[in-house]
Amino acid sequence: MGLTGKLVRQTEIRSDGNVFHEIFKSRPHHISKMSPDNIQGVDLHEGDWGTVGSVILWNYTHDGKEKIAKERIEAIDEENKSVTFKVIEGDLKELYMTFIITVHVDTKGENNIVTWTFEYEKLNEDVPDPNTLMDFVIHVTKDIETHHFQA
Repeated sequence: MGLTGKLVRQTEIRSDGNVFHEIFKSRPHHISKMSPDNIQGVDLHEGDWGTVGSVILWNYTHDGKEKIAKERIEAIDEENKSVTFKVIEGDLKELYMTFIITVHVDTKGENNIVTWTFEYEKLNEDVPDPNTLMDFVIHVTKDIETHHFQA
């Protein structure tokens, strides 16, 4: 098995896909209210919300441990409703040389499909694939969906 990998998972949401895209693009700091057990806080460190090059610090709990991730927004595609983040500091950098996260929402059909893609390079062969982190982001996705039905 190589050190580079790609993990992709899709999940259907019944809530508005445009709103979901907008949250990750411009309002990730609201996610801590929608998924408080998973995301404890999201702060802007550089730039402006919703702009490429901005740096965001995530405080989250994964596998029962409090963690941080500092990410730079690498790309925003309004037409395809995707946002790409590159991890530049934090706990993931202890395991992965590079870690890029893309969240994409397909709103073209009757249902909205959220696709999460992780592209990564492990520091060594002993580093596991980020399957539990993928489970984590799917859970956060479902928390956001639930929040929008309660609101």
